Amino acid sequence: MENDVTFTLGPVLIGSSVITTWGIMLVIVLLAWLSTRHLDLIPGALQTAAEGIVAMIDEAISAVAPEHGRQIMAFIASLWLFLIIANLVGLIPGLHSPTRDLSVTSALAILVFFSVHWFGIKTLGLKRYLHHYLTPSPILLPFHIISEFTRTLALAIRLFGNMMSLEMAAMLILLVAGFLAPIPILMLHIIEALVQAYIFGMLALIYLAGAMQSQQLNSQE
Repeated sequence: MENDVTFTLGPVLIGSSVITTWGIMLVIVLLAWLSTRHLDLIPGALQTAAEGIVAMIDEAISAVAPEHGRQIMAFIASLWLFLIIANLVGLIPGLHSPTRDLSVTSALAILVFFSVHWFGIKTLGLKRYLHHYLTPSPILLPFHIISEFTRTLALAIRLFGNMMSLEMAAMLILLVAGFLAPIPILMLHIIEALVQAYIFGMLALIYLAGAMQSQQLNSQE
């Protein structure tokens, strides 16, 4: 939106959501570098936290796609970390969660869309991957194609709608009750932000696992 434009680069309009998004990515890169530049057998606090996060993400991936954890670990971990920080950044005064912007959630959903096909083709090969669109019957091909686009649209709208409504609800409560109940609002925001990040990342993981394992499922039928 024009009123959200911070500055322009020629014909390109740069809004606050873009700036916040790039800031979050920079923070993730910086934290990753700081936590891995000196790996010790007796880890410090930062390394311990990083190892714990990686272990939890690896466990979640192994539960859904045990045979392909190495391939998709970097993508899913980066996605989850970005979503958690992006959803929580709205708690910082003066900042808004970029995930309350439909353009940002759409970009994330499109990224998941292309990643699903990329990993599916890379794992199974183009011919074997495309074959799953014709099973169990070629008649279902249009429905398979439609479902690819509808679930991508649902990913974008679900995250956008939930984060937008969460920030609006918090703002309305603060307007009505003032700052008499900041702690419940804060806890609600944190819990909902983490839940939405988990749901988006888990759905992306399930879509990736489905694409990479589709040939195995078809061969079992």
